[in-house]
Amino acid sequence: MRIVGELKEKPTVILLENVKNFYTHDDGNTFAKVFEELEAAGYCVWNKVLNTSAITKIPQNRQRTFLVCFNEGAGPSDPSKKLSWAFKQKFSNIKEVKKTDSFRKFLEKKEVDPKFFYTKDKSYYIKNTMYGPLKKTMKSKDTIYQWRRVYVRENKSNECPTLTANMGTGGHNVPLIITEDNKFRKLTPKECLLLQGFPKSYKFPDSVSTSQRYKQVGNSVTVPVIKILAKLIKEALDSR
Repeated sequence: MRIVGELKEKPTVILLENVKNFYTHDDGNTFAKVFEELEAAGYCVWNKVLNTSAITKIPQNRQRTFLVCFNEGAGPSDPSKKLSWAFKQKFSNIKEVKKTDSFRKFLEKKEVDPKFFYTKDKSYYIKNTMYGPLKKTMKSKDTIYQWRRVYVRENKSNECPTLTANMGTGGHNVPLIITEDNKFRKLTPKECLLLQGFPKSYKFPDSVSTSQRYKQVGNSVTVPVIKILAKLIKEALDSR
């Protein structure tokens, strides 16, 4: 809202994104405050938790809170909010997508760098007793697993769990798979990009470290989800 206040003209539309539990943070007071500030500035707010795997063909279970805010300069009960009404009507036509693509479709076809593999001969994993839990728990090639600090969790939905900023740093939430030749490895930054809907041609600059690539992918949004919202926003604006 500070940025909005510093602009010469208020944006016609504001699109905001946050984690799923943004609604319940501080017993709902955080969300209520945001809603109040937006309405006080003349915005009508549409909000919904959307899951990447529900409205796109990308098999990532990623639930995020989205707020689409139209600057219509009227109170909450004013019937003249045509943009917000048009957007809500158009969004109601969005249907859940039937999944046909396995996460394996998003894996790299070329040879993967050895640094992404977990092997029992690496002293780090012996010291931290990580290889043992991996071998004991990871049995299926149709599942993405996660290293959860002290144990391995299986995601039985055949979807990728939520990609987070702290994945790939050797700790919590690292996404793991079994390769076709029965080796254990984590998803590469490139695979994570693909599971966020980035095009295959997208590349990080060589100067960006592996850990920063993971962080940036986890902090990103799923591109096709934003594309859906952007298309509906444009259609609402065109309806004026």
